[in-house]
Amino acid sequence: MQILTKYKVALIQNAVFETKQKILEGVAASIRDCVQKECKVIFLGEFFNTIFETNQLKKNAEDFSDKNNRETYELMKQLSEEFQIMIIGGLPEVADGKLFNAALAFNDGKLVGQYRKCHLFDVDIPGGITHFESNTFGSGNDYCIFDSQYGRYGLGICYDIRFPIFSQVMRDQGCQVLSFPSAFNQTTGPLHWELLNRSRALDNQVYVASAQAARYYSDDPDYYQTWGHSIITDPMGRVLATCGSDPAVLIQEINLSLVDQVRKNIPTSVQKRTDLYQVSKGVK
Repeated sequence: MQILTKYKVALIQNAVFETKQKILEGVAASIRDCVQKECKVIFLGEFFNTIFETNQLKKNAEDFSDKNNRETYELMKQLSEEFQIMIIGGLPEVADGKLFNAALAFNDGKLVGQYRKCHLFDVDIPGGITHFESNTFGSGNDYCIFDSQYGRYGLGICYDIRFPIFSQVMRDQGCQVLSFPSAFNQTTGPLHWELLNRSRALDNQVYVASAQAARYYSDDPDYYQTWGHSIITDPMGRVLATCGSDPAVLIQEINLSLVDQVRKNIPTSVQKRTDLYQVSKGVK
């Protein structure tokens, strides 16, 4: 497989509405616009096809094995094939009567990555946010790494970014780009969102692309208020582009030669003291 060294990517921070159909229409229009601007890889957020509220999540969850109940899956597949691009995004999945926080990657119309969130967001911050994702979703139990003409990619979801070893294992397996479709909140978003993205990029000398859906404004406390601020960071930890909480599209160039250059100039991967410490469990 010939690897494309330089290419444009887009992070789509899409608007969300009460109906999945309206959300997907907007996403499709944005993807088409990005294709016109020569983008080769499209990043979408966590749960980009639904309002972030428990009943809506259950309503918009899809069974990827059922062609009659996977509208988002089919749209990603169709647009990826039509425009010969890669599309990565997160959505609720239903399988065997259980819900999962999932992400998919389609490349040239083929499913190349399918992931279920491993680290579930169970937190209790007094005066901030209390949220127990495990009350609604089951957890995944494996990494998601895949190859493409755009390099080797690793895929996580949101809270996964807080676990440095998770990203390190994907980097140690040769990943050059990590993607974390996300939905950070109003408490930890301002504090940690940019810091975590820059840290994982710097730690592992990779590009990190983390898209979120735009905030859905509601006074109803049952509606989770996302932070937004989609972001792409380079292997030196520099923020290439970010935005606010409203709908936005970020377009940037990825240059895989920069990954190689940074790893050569600052060779941390070969300077590790494996006689003192090492990760004992990798990809299954």
